[in-house]
Amino acid sequence: MMHTTRKASKKWDQEYDTLVLPLLDEDMPCYLLYRLDSINNQGFEWIFLAWVPESAAVRYKMLYAATKATLKKEFGGGHIKEELSGTTKEEMSCSAYKKYLTSKNFPLPLTAAEEELQQIKLNEVQVDIGVDTKQQTMQGVAFPLHREAVAALERFRDRKINYVQLHIDFDQEMIRLSNTEPTEVRDLPKRIPKDSARYHFFLYKHSHEGDYLESTVFIYSMPGYKCAIKERMLYSSCKNPLVDMVENKLQIEIEKKLEIDNGDEVTNDFLYEEVHPKQHAHKQIFAKPKGPTGKRGARRIIKPPGEEDDD
Repeated sequence: MMHTTRKASKKWDQEYDTLVLPLLDEDMPCYLLYRLDSINNQGFEWIFLAWVPESAAVRYKMLYAATKATLKKEFGGGHIKEELSGTTKEEMSCSAYKKYLTSKNFPLPLTAAEEELQQIKLNEVQVDIGVDTKQQTMQGVAFPLHREAVAALERFRDRKINYVQLHIDFDQEMIRLSNTEPTEVRDLPKRIPKDSARYHFFLYKHSHEGDYLESTVFIYSMPGYKCAIKERMLYSSCKNPLVDMVENKLQIEIEKKLEIDNGDEVTNDFLYEEVHPKQHAHKQIFAKPKGPTGKRGARRIIKPPGEEDDD
């Protein structure tokens, strides 16, 4: 990740444009932190600038949106006085920032560029990503399904095939078909790549309590940090919109949704327990163990030192 700094030599608004605008690439988003002359109880105040050019690829817009909250937290939210986002250099200029301050209490109608930027913000991850993160909420990005992928899922729905594997085409920004080989449970581990992510739809044929069942299982396989962060973020973000489209538009009822990092764990026992989880019985309340039965031992009397028996 590239970064640069510049030393302050004049008042903040006198050198804002000469320091900020040359750093903005027409095709690549970036974050900038610009120091103001004002001070609060934590030190100098800063402007947080989020540059999201219109011509940037969707995947880069997503990656920057996904890390925005984390960067602000690590820098220190108390230092950030204002936040400015833009898709054109004019929107990132000093005059635009001052207009923003003037119109904060009197918002003007949005321009077309501002409406697009607002839509981008709706797709931002609204949580921090870190070692303690337990849950991530993302609206997601709905990449289109290639026609061959749609046709394969329709055949899957009609029980003409029992397995569909999909992958993301990063260059074309769409979801494509990878595999429709006839697949049994024992074949699943070798269908799941060890170095790249995939989406899988599998028709799990089995018996349960005397009934023969065919359950659709969706598997999102992501082999951990063997994949680049770009791949992990895009697959994670596209997953929910894909599942929603398959369930609501293609009318495929998904019995179980799974996320795995290793295909070796996908066995018949694993699938059965996921599709038909056991009902755990209530734990018995711990009871104090009974004492020994029969004759009790001699009574033990404890006396302070020097105290004699009353015999």
